[in-house]
Amino acid sequence: MKITAIDSVVLAVPTPRPISLEFREHRLVVAHVHTDEGLSGLGYSLVFGGGGAEAIQVYLETRLGPLLRGEDPRLVERLWERMYRADRGIRRLGVAAYALSALDIALWDLVGKVAGQPLYRLWGGVTDRIAAYGSGGWPAYRVEDMVEEAQRYAAAGLRYYKLKVHHPDPRENRRRAEAVRGALGDGVGLMVDVNQKLDVLGNIRLAAALEDLDLVWYEEPVLADDIAACAEVARAIRIPVATGENHYTRFEFRELCERRAARYLMPDVCRANGFSETLKIGHLAAAHQILVSPHVVHELSLHVAGALSNGFLVEFMDWMPPDLFVDVPRPDLTDGLIRIPDRPGHGMVLTPDAERKYRLR
Repeated sequence: MKITAIDSVVLAVPTPRPISLEFREHRLVVAHVHTDEGLSGLGYSLVFGGGGAEAIQVYLETRLGPLLRGEDPRLVERLWERMYRADRGIRRLGVAAYALSALDIALWDLVGKVAGQPLYRLWGGVTDRIAAYGSGGWPAYRVEDMVEEAQRYAAAGLRYYKLKVHHPDPRENRRRAEAVRGALGDGVGLMVDVNQKLDVLGNIRLAAALEDLDLVWYEEPVLADDIAACAEVARAIRIPVATGENHYTRFEFRELCERRAARYLMPDVCRANGFSETLKIGHLAAAHQILVSPHVVHELSLHVAGALSNGFLVEFMDWMPPDLFVDVPRPDLTDGLIRIPDRPGHGMVLTPDAERKYRLR
């Protein structure tokens, strides 16, 4: 089996309310890897708000794609190393990592199809059902928007909800979190996300204002570049820290583990150089007794969480229009668990009209 062609496209997908209050659209950088035996693999990277998607596609098309043509797609690790080491002057972070991720995801989709197995099972699966949390609570929301969203997720069976705490005044963040806690009650776990907005002292003050709300975690407190500061926050506050969505390699995650900078790690398969590197990160976390809760793209993250003994939750953000993918896995109303699709590969398929309708003009 040989790779004969790689096609890519950027899809600009409008978001529904209330997410559209914060992001009018998200973009997907989509890669199709075709073979001489008629099988194709689908990969994509989700770009929040769309920024940089065109640059990701250019790097994928001009630098990484040519490295794969004519190669056996089943030798994923070899091809991953080839892409990862291709440009010594460009680290596999940001744009380059998003591009590599899309291709790695497509390669693994192909491998699963060749084997006739869903990926989580191919990787030695632990479970075929994963708990999820509803994610939103963006700063552009009014309190009423946030409460309505949280209640909608709870009605869908989800037992956890995450909101943003971006306001410079800790009291306002407290007010918003209290409103959600009051609306949901104690039966729903609550997380907060700082999104790198504060320094160490600011986080200590904010965490002190929130700690009696019995939060599951306190996410991404400082700039992702500053792992030492994240570790300082983790030592200083009484809420478990989660981080990782803006870390791209196992080497960054190794430092997070060794510094005990977080109790939950959150690699994003579309940023952390694909399934290949994300699985390595997951096993590294297991060696440090740290849980893994992959960031967004729940439909792909399910396979990672289902293959890890230390997998915890996937992040469910209900933003996709119904005509983007076929049969997107959703939470079960009775217990909030999401069943991993039994289809070969990762199981995601674009609808016949998705590329025509959402292609970036």
